Amino acid sequence: MSLRAHTVQPKKDSKPDSKRVGRGVGSGKGVYCGRGIKGQRARSGGKSGTLYIGMKDDIMRLPKLGGFKSPNEEKGVVNVNRIEAKFEDGEEITPWSLEEKGLISQPKKGVKILAEGEISTAVIVKNCDYSSKAKEKIENAGGEVNPNE
Repeated sequence: MSLRAHTVQPKKDSKPDSKRVGRGVGSGKGVYCGRGIKGQRARSGGKSGTLYIGMKDDIMRLPKLGGFKSPNEEKGVVNVNRIEAKFEDGEEITPWSLEEKGLISQPKKGVKILAEGEISTAVIVKNCDYSSKAKEKIENAGGEVNPNE
């Protein structure tokens, strides 16, 4: 189909311009402009208040919220026994490899490796925080912890 002045159409799913009111009787929205005749709702500022009154019960049922959200993001936590189950000898452990194996969900926040359980696989841990006992267990199993530091 060629593009000509009579073939141009509005974009699919676009909203048509809203009807302007008060522009003459022939427009279909003249005189009362869709407000009816007299009464509070016909006046300017007349419809306010009803929304709040209708919702007041719902608003009152909401709990008061206290406290704050900490700006310090919490790191993911992984124990050495879970590393033992998911990783082979010589594999590198990074926040992204832990995400791939399903042990953490947000690698950008960081990871801390803790010492719960036992580990016998020699793994190489990079870019992760760790407890002193976890480091000890990984090194006793023949692995390395942050070798480039």
